[in-house]
Amino acid sequence: MDEDVGVNIIIAQVCQRLKGSHLHSHLEKQAKECLHRPEIKLECIKDDVRSFLKETGWERKLQNAVYRELHTLPPPSHTVAPPEHTKEPLSYMRKAQACWEKRILKSLNSMCTELGVPLARKRPVREQKDLVHKWTEMGTNEPDLSNFRPVYAPKDFLEMLISLRNANHDSSDEASCKSHWGLIQVPLNVKNIPEMRKVFVELGLGTSQLGIDDNIHITPDLFENEHVRLGKRVVSEQDSAAAQQYSRQGCPTGLRATLWALILNCGNDLEDVMRYEQLKSGVIHHDLLVDSLIYKDVKLTASNDDYYFVFEDYLYQILLCFSRDTTVLEHFIYNSATPPKSSVQGKQGTEEYALVYPPNGVIPFHGFSMYVAPLCFLYNEPSQLYRIFREMYVRYFFRLHSISSSPSGIVSLCLQFEKLLQIHLPQLFYHLREMGAQPLRIAFKWMVRAFSGYLATDQLLLLWDRILGYDSLEIVAVLAAAVFAFRAENLMEVTSLAAAEAVLADLSTLKVMPLLQIFLFATVI
Repeated sequence: MDEDVGVNIIIAQVCQRLKGSHLHSHLEKQAKECLHRPEIKLECIKDDVRSFLKETGWERKLQNAVYRELHTLPPPSHTVAPPEHTKEPLSYMRKAQACWEKRILKSLNSMCTELGVPLARKRPVREQKDLVHKWTEMGTNEPDLSNFRPVYAPKDFLEMLISLRNANHDSSDEASCKSHWGLIQVPLNVKNIPEMRKVFVELGLGTSQLGIDDNIHITPDLFENEHVRLGKRVVSEQDSAAAQQYSRQGCPTGLRATLWALILNCGNDLEDVMRYEQLKSGVIHHDLLVDSLIYKDVKLTASNDDYYFVFEDYLYQILLCFSRDTTVLEHFIYNSATPPKSSVQGKQGTEEYALVYPPNGVIPFHGFSMYVAPLCFLYNEPSQLYRIFREMYVRYFFRLHSISSSPSGIVSLCLQFEKLLQIHLPQLFYHLREMGAQPLRIAFKWMVRAFSGYLATDQLLLLWDRILGYDSLEIVAVLAAAVFAFRAENLMEVTSLAAAEAVLADLSTLKVMPLLQIFLFATVI
């Protein structure tokens, strides 16, 4: 009975979400237009209309839209609970997230006051014209950003996570919590290697994978040719669920952009193009303080990266538009975070004059632009690149800088990494801990960026194939542990954190799939 109630709640939620969408209006329009067709009979009108929508591909579009909603909506609660409990059931996590948000907003407001820069201003007409003219070459701009600093860096966030404690945790369990040698001391359930093997069964040693040069069953060329053929069939059928399952074995380079768009249910329709142009207009007309933070971040990260510096202009365009996109606020329905608010000038302390700032509710931090950079290899049309990034963010990336108990959340990923390494390589973990080189202090920066900027791009895209394929970020924690396992011999020789960081400074030569397979499936448990 409870299952039926849960299903009914999900159906109601999905229907409500789709009612105001462009897809709903298109479906209505198509259904009305088909009524004038001679083959539609009054006595079986419902079946005929359904058949027409199926034949013309609209049924598949509806299925993909429903599939997308099922992957973003929080699971239905069988009890009446406040919305914040649905977003994050653990009170200590909610409190920690609220505390972190206050720190971020305080940092932003302090910078605003110190520099005498408004949070937002209307650009003068001359400046607007200059920006229109330079839109596709914003990298040539050299604004003075010397006084601007990132609102926070990953290491600041890590210190917050290390301090996390559950005040209501049963003291009788304290010993088991303390037996964990890592930095994260919260009682969350994370998977062990046998459980991981069940989840990531398609990564098994007997399954062919894109990203591994040799295969014990068939020659690589035969597998790749067959995999490409299957990928083309998946694309032709336009089925999001099939594309997601397919990507668990990796996406061929020539099909990856199309397959990812299909998994994420992101077309490049007229509405997407128009929405992007509206956001672009917002950038041109108004200057935000976060624009300078975005410029600074791109200059400090992607512009200095051998793979991504060529996409500097794209990054500015996408991120500046993203900061103004109020549709991003919808993800706070299931994000443990709350969008930050700032008061209208002269109206401080009055709730009715408090506005979400920036408009999308996301304050960029050091490294934020690296969530976009790899996507530039796949999409050269700005409106489509923007849509893909936005969907990747509201599905996955927000979890990497929000405090929550989600299995894909950064807290669980940190704990997952530490426990995998502690169980898999206890001597290494203990050695590094004694040397003052806690593994998480090194791996955290990889995980918070989903390895963007650390792996070679082809290897990163293979990793992100699996994030999409399994609809989970847990694979990121597995890879982080696998990297330590791969460099274990050298790490056993280090005597300081600096030495351990030097051993792990360059990940650009690593091959992702062999590392994952060996760590998960070649280990004797």
